[in-house]
Amino acid sequence: MTTKYEYITNLDSKYVFQNYTRQPLALIRGKGAVVWDTQDKEYIDCVAGIAVNNIGHCHPYVIEAVSRQISELIHVSNLYYNQKQPELAAKLVQLTKMDRAFFCNSGAEAVEGAIKLARKATGRTDFIAAENGFHGRTMGALSTTHKQQYRTPFEPLIKNVDFVPYNDIEALKAVVNKNTAAVMLEPIQGEGGINIPDNKYLQAARDICDDSGALLIFDEIQTGFGRTGRWFAWEHSNVRPDIMTIAKAMAGGLPMGAILAKEQTASKMQKGEHGATFGGGPLLCAAALAVLKVIEDEDLIAKSANMGDYLTDKLNEIGSDNIKEIRSRGLMIGIELAIKCAPVVDYARANGVLLNCTSDFVLRLVPPLVITSKQIDRVAEVIEKGIQEAK
Repeated sequence: MTTKYEYITNLDSKYVFQNYTRQPLALIRGKGAVVWDTQDKEYIDCVAGIAVNNIGHCHPYVIEAVSRQISELIHVSNLYYNQKQPELAAKLVQLTKMDRAFFCNSGAEAVEGAIKLARKATGRTDFIAAENGFHGRTMGALSTTHKQQYRTPFEPLIKNVDFVPYNDIEALKAVVNKNTAAVMLEPIQGEGGINIPDNKYLQAARDICDDSGALLIFDEIQTGFGRTGRWFAWEHSNVRPDIMTIAKAMAGGLPMGAILAKEQTASKMQKGEHGATFGGGPLLCAAALAVLKVIEDEDLIAKSANMGDYLTDKLNEIGSDNIKEIRSRGLMIGIELAIKCAPVVDYARANGVLLNCTSDFVLRLVPPLVITSKQIDRVAEVIEKGIQEAK
């Protein structure tokens, strides 16, 4: 008799593009910081859809808001106004200290739009991005993503993109010139291994862009919406960009992204020069507004900071020689190992904790911001034993 897991994986292997390396697990439901598989086994989810489910899985307030909206109006073209879109834009402008918002469907799509906007606003063609940076896999976003294995099969990409070492002020200063449209940086590198720059680095990037007339773009796709213990990671250094890209946690698991920009930049994009069929639709905007309300009402920004400190302390207590460094800001945590981390991910999954390995040697922990101290205790215990077993 075919099990439910076999049914799912057989269908996948026959009909779905085989471009993902999946863990041997099919998830069927979730609640808070916990998910369950086809055999009803429970897991503490420290992946959270890769920093998507910040408010936890299936939050009742979001379910209610989406259910109400889906019964009224699901989609309307951007040929017309809908009430939820400007309401969400106003809220995001308030939170980001930017001036205007453009809505799209994903982080990569937001980066694509930011690239177009930077070229249009400056009249320049070149971009600077960071080594080990990740901005997406569509052609424009991929051009600013550093990892060669993602790039090589699809070259030639957009020309005139230079990569510089992250957190290196002099290297950045050396390459920005009169042809640079924008410098694109993650305020904390996610896929690159949870790399946290000095605050002076982001301020230097701001100054370099101001001196050269280039724009500064912050990719907050993974770092936004409370992940780092602030609404957005730029707040740690108080360095504001000209353009921000956001997505992931924005709509509680529904696909949504946005570009935020200052007025003098946003105003350069004229009617018909960019668009998105589903961008800013009423259903997605209702979900995002509900997510923002949950974050505020449940004080999840402070909880991210506090639980992040608690989890970091627990991890520091492990004291294994195979832990080279623990890098954390809020509930965005990287554990750099002296051994490959895939066996630790496998051990953790077998013992009820979902982890993610990035850059081969870094365990990435980005759990829902609603994770409890009791759940954190269990996560730290499993990681400690997983590292021991992986020796």
